[in-house]
Amino acid sequence: MPRRTGRGPVDPRLLSHARATRFFLGAGVAAGTATAALVIVQARVLAGAISTAAAGMRRDALIMPLALLTLVLLGRAALTWLTTWLAHRSAAAVKSQLRHDVMAATLQTPGRTPSASLVTLMTQGLDGLDGYYAKYLPQLVLAVTVPLFVGISILLADWSSALIIAVTVPLIPLFMAMVGWTTEARVRRRYRYQTRLARHFADLVAGLPTLQVFGRAKAQAEGLRRTEDANRTETLGTLRISFLSALVLELLSTLSVAIVAVTVGTRLVYFGIDFRTALYVLILAPEVYLPIRQVGVHYHDSADGVAAAEAAFVEIDRLRAPSGGTQLTDGPVVVEGITHRYGDVVALPPTSFTVSPGEVVALSGPSGSGKSTLLGALLGFLVPTGGAVTVGGVGPAEAGGREWRRRFAYVPQQPGLVAGTVADNVRLGAPEADDAEVREVLAAAGAPDLELEHPVGDEAEGLSAGERRRVGIARALLRIRRGAHVLVLDEPTAGLDADSESVVVETLRASGASAVIVSHRAAVLAAADRVVRIGADA
Repeated sequence: MPRRTGRGPVDPRLLSHARATRFFLGAGVAAGTATAALVIVQARVLAGAISTAAAGMRRDALIMPLALLTLVLLGRAALTWLTTWLAHRSAAAVKSQLRHDVMAATLQTPGRTPSASLVTLMTQGLDGLDGYYAKYLPQLVLAVTVPLFVGISILLADWSSALIIAVTVPLIPLFMAMVGWTTEARVRRRYRYQTRLARHFADLVAGLPTLQVFGRAKAQAEGLRRTEDANRTETLGTLRISFLSALVLELLSTLSVAIVAVTVGTRLVYFGIDFRTALYVLILAPEVYLPIRQVGVHYHDSADGVAAAEAAFVEIDRLRAPSGGTQLTDGPVVVEGITHRYGDVVALPPTSFTVSPGEVVALSGPSGSGKSTLLGALLGFLVPTGGAVTVGGVGPAEAGGREWRRRFAYVPQQPGLVAGTVADNVRLGAPEADDAEVREVLAAAGAPDLELEHPVGDEAEGLSAGERRRVGIARALLRIRRGAHVLVLDEPTAGLDADSESVVVETLRASGASAVIVSHRAAVLAAADRVVRIGADA
């Protein structure tokens, strides 16, 4: 069978994480066994009917065999339909389970996988599992049951033909394995190119306004074209291997059947075998090779889905890994020697500071000095390459991602908003908050005149940049009221006028929570208890 990264033809993780796979395999074995029995019955009926007709028997003698043959063909058609129906139901259940698990893992450790990669994985990637369940797995079951039962039937009828089949059949899995190794490597590489193209396109769309402002939008077309050409080249290369492997397997099985046919024909001429038995063997011989050959053909249909499933398991394993559970206690936030690298590039130089309860600490530094990277480490979105962040001596790994982030209220430069109303977006911090409390936190965030029912569209449509930040701050203040202890804000007053900025600063101070604020604004730096300078300003 084709190799799947040392895991066998069926990935055991699909059996353990997706229970629908087990049911489908069980039903597939039953359907495959029934199919093998019908194949044998079909061959026996055909051989009997043709030999009867050749012997000059009356036509009335063919009515019963033809009726039985019709029932056999209808039975095989029904089994094919049932297997296909079960395959699609199982594929839908497995895809739903994997998508649920990937989303749970992403919510536990957000920010570690680019959004474009996740979109590709959750949509087009996992949809490739349809081919795995609808074609590959059913054929894999048939490749075990049909050759076994048919081979035994041929052995009982003519041992010499069975010997030829026993010698030639192992050649097909051998060639399938050789093709499978090449296909696996090529499909993995093609999936990487596809993901790279998705990320490239998503980045261009996100940065299109900036590129347009600086007149660099058209200049990106060449880079996108090269990425697309690379993806096209890999796709065509994968298809080329698929077609060539199908040709090799088809040729091998045809030659094997031809050897059986020549041997049986020679023996038939020289009275070494009777006509009915010879015909029976010739009808059954192709049925031995066909299911095995089709496994190699359908392997290519499943390769994309399996590659995506392996990418999904990378995300899911992050969720299933031990995630701590140590209870967090009240105490200072200690950042000790935090540093981070992307390869040889230093994204954050070693930085240390302590945020005592109720203290406001401002982070200052030039663009690219690592302030946002530091906030990612502080919130547990990334694991720094050096140093540690602790609260009361406990780090994110010991506390667990969700438990750690319950302690923080975060406002990024562009707060994420959902389609709905202003009140809906503020209540993301505390769904049970009533209208009066929502109005209070909006007023504290410098937006007393913002209506609760003001509509918010996709990408915060309907709000200005300043209003979007005020809604994000109000949401964070609501979380502070519900037990969060530390405010983490990235340029919270950018785009606000002086009066609104003053209100926000006073509100942050009055909240009583500890605060870590990234800002370049003089008023914010002046209001902080301490300023930590990162990079060139350090």
